[in-house]
Amino acid sequence: MQPHNSAARTAPVQVIAVSGGKGGVGKTTVSVNLAAAMAAAGRRVLLLDGDLGLANVDVLLGLTPRYTLQQVVSGERRLEEVLVDARPNLRVAPAASGVSRMANLDAASHAAIVHAFATLPERFDTLIVDTAAGIGDSVQRFTAAAQHVLVVLRDEPASLTDAYALIKVLSRDNGVRRFRVLVNMMREGASGELLFRRLQRVTDRYLDVQLEYAGDLPEDRQLLKAVRAQRTVIEAFPNSVAARALRQLATRMREWPAPDAPSGRLEFFFERLLAPTPRLRAVQ
Repeated sequence: MQPHNSAARTAPVQVIAVSGGKGGVGKTTVSVNLAAAMAAAGRRVLLLDGDLGLANVDVLLGLTPRYTLQQVVSGERRLEEVLVDARPNLRVAPAASGVSRMANLDAASHAAIVHAFATLPERFDTLIVDTAAGIGDSVQRFTAAAQHVLVVLRDEPASLTDAYALIKVLSRDNGVRRFRVLVNMMREGASGELLFRRLQRVTDRYLDVQLEYAGDLPEDRQLLKAVRAQRTVIEAFPNSVAARALRQLATRMREWPAPDAPSGRLEFFFERLLAPTPRLRAVQ
């Protein structure tokens, strides 16, 4: 009995942080729909709303959580009481909305979250973290602690600039060297890979990082309709071009290399959030 339990506890968890610099690139929509696509394929998925003070994952999924991570940090509730069943195989760790303290957690509060996940009896295959917009401390900590960083990009000059700024900060200040880039809301006839190459040329010239093209998601009115209905496009319009693209992306993501964490457990990810930021700024 004990060996079986030990094996279950050491099963590797794929941790993916979804970010994109400033808002407007569809980062949360991507996070929610990717999580749903993975769950529909049989993965046990936990979706963490990483915008701890201005949560909106619950809104996109039509959820009304009774409790949030704020109650976990304060000690009022256990994590298993906070998690919400969003869809089959998909659970959500909801964050607070309009709570400035949660947007600027201290080390003790992070420790409370670490402990909560370390004692969580339920195990997952994938953790997707929808980070906040911008390049604030919480964004840097979540992305630096994850095994995979997925940068969401749009075909707009501001999006390219913001994505480059994010990659620059994460690489120079936090030691993140590998990024996957997803081009979102691509118009028909446009090339997501060409946009990726534009970003890659700049990072190759100025930064010591490795960029990989994760693919693109098409602009699709069906996806917008699903968002307005507070449903995932996978369930609302399963045969839409967006739903098909998301399922294909979810399948490819399962082939990404396994975590290199010693245990591969969720608590390892959260323990890394407590680690001091490397501050690897280049010497001027």
